Amino acid sequence: MMLNLPQPIAAYFTADKGDSEAVSRCFTETAVVQDEGHTYRGRAAIKQWKANASTKYQYTSEPFACEQKDGKFVVASRLTGNFPGSPVNLRFFFGLDGDKIASLEIIP
Repeated sequence: MMLNLPQPIAAYFTADKGDSEAVSRCFTETAVVQDEGHTYRGRAAIKQWKANASTKYQYTSEPFACEQKDGKFVVASRLTGNFPGSPVNLRFFFGLDGDKIASLEIIP
């Protein structure tokens, strides 16, 4: 089944297979990411967050559900890799601003 994701979100999951620069370009200049109890503000911090995660772990992310709730897109994705607890299903709460991601919160 092909999941029909909004373009900025599809671009994020595609970029996540590549490099941190490609991921950071999916976000607005002032975007905020919340992941594992940390908050990252702005493209430079988001690029560093993704670079650190990619250096620490190798993983694949396969989105399997998407719904719109309270003005956000909630994407469920299965992450499989060399991290503790793998595999795990995570929820990605995306706030969009035009064709970019303005906010992202990742929670189990």
